[in-house]
Amino acid sequence: MPAPISDLLPLDRLTPYLEANLPGFDGLIEAKKFEGGQSNPTFLLVTPGKSYVLRRKPSGMLLKSAHAVDREYRVQRALIGSDVPVADMLLLCEDDTVIGAAFYVMEHVEGRIFFDPRLPDQTNDERRAMVDEMNRVLAALHSVDVDAVGLSDYGPPGNYFERQVGRWSKQYRASETDSIADMDNLIDALNARMPEDDGQRTLVHGDYRIDNMIFAPDSADCLAVLDWELSTIGHPYADLAAVIMQWQMPTGSEGRGLAGVDRAALGLPGDGQFIKSYCERRGIAAIPDFGFYLAFNFFRMGAILQGVKKRALDGNASDPERGLRMGAYVAAFAGGGLKALNHG
Repeated sequence: MPAPISDLLPLDRLTPYLEANLPGFDGLIEAKKFEGGQSNPTFLLVTPGKSYVLRRKPSGMLLKSAHAVDREYRVQRALIGSDVPVADMLLLCEDDTVIGAAFYVMEHVEGRIFFDPRLPDQTNDERRAMVDEMNRVLAALHSVDVDAVGLSDYGPPGNYFERQVGRWSKQYRASETDSIADMDNLIDALNARMPEDDGQRTLVHGDYRIDNMIFAPDSADCLAVLDWELSTIGHPYADLAAVIMQWQMPTGSEGRGLAGVDRAALGLPGDGQFIKSYCERRGIAAIPDFGFYLAFNFFRMGAILQGVKKRALDGNASDPERGLRMGAYVAAFAGGGLKALNHG
């Protein structure tokens, strides 16, 4: 059973804190937890004047460097006013005594979130425009001048993929509950095929997909990109390949992919078309060995889901039942990574 909202959000301490520290906060009418997320629990706060969104660290023992809400707050605050739409950041609290964990408050952006990349109930022209907007925002993100927005130290230097494979291998081992041969083989294969550092160093989101975007109520404009927990300074192809990986997943509420979908009939681009549009926006001729970047994303998602499963088993997951269901897909992601390495 999910933890009661009062355990995650003790309103008797939170409300007076926000009244004292958040200008314009004039009392709380309702607090409601958003469903579905497996990372940092997120809540809608309704006041007489307006609504806010609060995002906090989970309870319990956490893996080192995971769930860094301070980094989420920092990167979104830095992007305000850029070509990358984000919610306005209002308050960061790193005092664990207030609600039991660090948290931040941001504006509540009214709009549409699509959890199904098939974009049901939209016309072909609307689907085409939304995915093109997704492409535009991704290229804009990778074109941000990190020095100018104060994020030059947001990630360490060096080979991003070498660092990430090492980090997520450690995270995976720390949360491992069963031996998965394909995951072991994928880790070895990624290290053996590691590309040379080509010097590209940009801001990366880390979990870029359409259900982490808020679209305007009546247009294809993106109003905000959400869930920046995995963001860092790194290599842009990781984000691009993450989109393609997600589309290779099964359709439906669990996979949220486009496997087996006649994309042309729906006005949706193929993988190659999406990659080409991205490259044109960034002035890139071609991307060699795209299979490696695709395999990396399968691996990282497998490691993330293993962590979700471990938190569910330990009783620390935001949604334990869904966490266990998601954790069952670790082996499938490992197999997908090996296939990507072999077939691109």
